Amino acid sequence: MSPGVMTMICGVARWEPNARGRLEEAALELFAERGFEQTTVAEIAERAGLTKRTFFRYFADKREVLFGAGKAFQQAFVDSLAEAPADAAPLDAVAVSLFAGARILQDRREFARRRQAVIAANPELQERELIKLASIAAALAAGLRARGVAEPAASLAAEAGIAVFRVAFERWVAEEAERELAALIREGLHELRTVCA
Repeated sequence: MSPGVMTMICGVARWEPNARGRLEEAALELFAERGFEQTTVAEIAERAGLTKRTFFRYFADKREVLFGAGKAFQQAFVDSLAEAPADAAPLDAVAVSLFAGARILQDRREFARRRQAVIAANPELQERELIKLASIAAALAAGLRARGVAEPAASLAAEAGIAVFRVAFERWVAEEAERELAALIREGLHELRTVCA
C-alpha cells in the first residue's frame, strides 16, 4: 500500500490517498489562519476531509504534525555521521551529517517555511524546536565519542555543527533567493572556521 489509509464509511472500506500529507497541509493552513493554540484536531481532520480517528493514526497530537518526523530526522544525522571518513576531523564528520539533513529538507522548502512561521509565533513550540536540536547535538556528540573523539571536543563539534545548521536553516526559510540549504551550510561552516581561526 502506498501512503494512505483505509477508512470505514457506511460499512464500506474506502482508500484515502496521502492522508498524512493532507493532514499536514490542513494543519499548516489552519495554524497560519487561526494560530496553533486556537486550532483543534477535529478542525484539522475536517479540513483534510478525514476523521479525527484517521488523524490519530498518524499523529499523537497536533504538535506532532510539526515534530513527528524528529526521530527519523535525528537518525539520518547519526547514520550519516557513521558514514563519514574515519580520518575526518570532528567538525568535518559533523558536516557530513549537516549535508544529509539538508538533502532531506531541500525539496520541502515551502513546508519548512510555513512550519517555521508557526513555531516562531508560539513560545512553547520554539522550546520544543530547541529541544529537538539539542537532542540531535547530543546524538552527534555520542556518535563522535564512538568514533574516538574525546570530550570536550565531541560536544563542542556537535554543538557548533548544530548552530551552523540552525543559522543556515533560518536563512534558508527567510531568504527570497532560491539558494540551496547545503550552500548556506557550507557558508556557515566557512564562517565558523574563520571566526575560530
